Amino acid sequence: RSVYDDQPNAHQKFMEKLDACIRNHDREIEKMCNFHHQGFVDAITELLKVRADAEKLKVQVTDTNRRLQEAGKEVIAQTEEIIRCRVQQRNITTVVEKLQLCLPVLEMYSKLKEQMSVKRYYSALKTMEQLENLYLPRVSQYRFCQIMIENLPKLREEIKEISMSDLKDFLESIRKHSDRIGETAMKQAQQQKTFSTTLQKQNNVNYGRNMHLGRSRILESKNEITLKRTFEDDDEHEEEVLTAQDLVDFSPVYRCLHIYSVLGDGEIFENYYRKQRRKQARLVLQPQSSMHETVEGYRRYFSQIVGFFVVEDHILHVTQGLVTRTYTDELWNMALSKIIAVLRTHSSYCSDPDLVLELKNLIVVFADTLQGYGFPVNRLFDLLFEIRDQYNETLLKKWSGLFRDIFEADNYSPIPVANEEEYRIVISKFPFQDPELDKQSFPKKLPMSQSVPQIYIQVKEFIYASLKFSESLHRSSTEIDDMLRKSTNLLLTRTLSSCLQNLIKKPHIGLTELVQIIINTTHLEQACKYLEDFISNITNISQLTVHTARLYGLSTFKDARHAAEGEIYTKLNQKIDEFIQIADYDWTMSESDGRASGYLMDLINFLRSTFQVFTHLPGKVAQTACMSACQHLSMSLMQMLLDSELKQISMGAIQQFNLDVIQCELFASSEPVPGFQGDTLQLAFIDLRQLLDLFMVWDWSTYLADYGQATSKYLRVNPSTALTLLEK
Repeated sequence: RSVYDDQPNAHQKFMEKLDACIRNHDREIEKMCNFHHQGFVDAITELLKVRADAEKLKVQVTDTNRRLQEAGKEVIAQTEEIIRCRVQQRNITTVVEKLQLCLPVLEMYSKLKEQMSVKRYYSALKTMEQLENLYLPRVSQYRFCQIMIENLPKLREEIKEISMSDLKDFLESIRKHSDRIGETAMKQAQQQKTFSTTLQKQNNVNYGRNMHLGRSRILESKNEITLKRTFEDDDEHEEEVLTAQDLVDFSPVYRCLHIYSVLGDGEIFENYYRKQRRKQARLVLQPQSSMHETVEGYRRYFSQIVGFFVVEDHILHVTQGLVTRTYTDELWNMALSKIIAVLRTHSSYCSDPDLVLELKNLIVVFADTLQGYGFPVNRLFDLLFEIRDQYNETLLKKWSGLFRDIFEADNYSPIPVANEEEYRIVISKFPFQDPELDKQSFPKKLPMSQSVPQIYIQVKEFIYASLKFSESLHRSSTEIDDMLRKSTNLLLTRTLSSCLQNLIKKPHIGLTELVQIIINTTHLEQACKYLEDFISNITNISQLTVHTARLYGLSTFKDARHAAEGEIYTKLNQKIDEFIQIADYDWTMSESDGRASGYLMDLINFLRSTFQVFTHLPGKVAQTACMSACQHLSMSLMQMLLDSELKQISMGAIQQFNLDVIQCELFASSEPVPGFQGDTLQLAFIDLRQLLDLFMVWDWSTYLADYGQATSKYLRVNPSTALTLLEK
């Protein structure tokens, strides 16, 4: 720019200077060329030499290349094969790597299928979980994995359906086997209790020591037999102790519970299981209509219930949360209410005391069994007290029949004993003591009839029968003693008393039988103290205890004796009436026959023989009967005279009637029954005597003059009676 912007001749100067610079460079180049020219010439010369060699080399190289190309064709082919093999090897390696990822998935899926085929569903679910969480995510890009992923939910549903089906089969199985499970559990509980009770009785030295000798031997023999049988039963069942697990396969419920828990549906399964078991409980608690007819019906009913709750108890202890103690308690309370209602209804139909006793024993075993599994059973023992009252009622009905049979079979005559052996047999059955009779030689007669020792034995048998129900009720000896005394009192005051009252009222029971009944009741009354001792020996409760009840046999037998005495009076009067009815007076006869009437003599002979039978009666009873008979005879004769249908009486008839009254007075004065003071018995005929004397002597002036005075000879003659007879 300075060249162009400078003075006008600046360009020319610049060009001149540029030419000068070029020349200087040319000179330097020339010097350089001159300096290197020789070397350049040498190089060209050498290149010319090399040219021929280069062409020769080119030919050789071309030939060598041709030969090399021909020789390398096979190498190239081999190289290409190697390359292809290496590609294949690389692909194989890749496939192996991918297969190594897929093989565990396939193996797990194969394992899953195998587990499904052998019904190992819980393990199959675990395998599915591993597949989903660990294996399938590694190979999720493959189509077969997608198929697997789609199949897993279906398999889960299939497992749920299968496990639910197995659960239903399990529920059906335990429904069928519940009675067998319960029977086994009850049998084991009963064997254990029997064994313990028997050992306790064997170790109790004083148990039953003071009981009646014959009965003690029987009980000791029974205890030995029971103990022996208990050991034999233990030996038989020692190797075979069946449990609920032995009778029912619980694996379906475990498996189903685990499966539903793994699937997150544990609550659904629990609700379903409890709902189904409640339904089964209602079916189990529903009794058969004919259950009360046989003990087997009750046994099957109890076995099913025990089996049901044994299964529930097992499920409670081996599973976590499937059933809870609250659930089982609620179910048991519901069942207990139903059981009590059923037993109340069906037991009321039982009229056989043996069946009621069997029912009681079953209830005790049932209660003890379930109590061993932790279920409260106090209400069952309360129910047993209700059934005990019913049992006593059935016993009373049964013993009422036994008493009636004994009374029907009795001959109502003193028991004859020919020798010492027969005498000891009788007193071994009945506590009879009579020092005066012991002094007599054989043969002799005991005052009571055959029914007395039989009644005494049956009362003791009743006490034993009542005791059987009181056993195993977990009650104290005092309570058992009280129960025995109350039931015995019912037997005496209601059953035996009723039988005696009915017996006394029977038409075929005559005066002789009534006399023997009075004697029998006297001895039975005396034996009541021995019955109290008998109960005390059984229960080991002293009679001196404050709360010990007393037997009411004294009042029972007194009432029966009073009824028999009244019946004696009634029958005597009826017999007198029968004789009076056959009296055939000729009320118009002119004079008497000179002797007493035949009917009256027969009546007096009858009364005399009857009162001889009364020698064994208490004196007061015989005297009362004799006085009552004489008074009734006197009244009957008086009524005969005053009969409204009798319109006219002759003095001859009065004289004949007087002869009959004289015979009555002679009978009274003969003291037919000892113990009367003076002419007490003759006073029964005083009214009749004074009336007849008035007519016989016709002493009306004296009668009218002394009437109303205490010293009157005819004080007992009623004016209206005298006027009535006077008119006739």
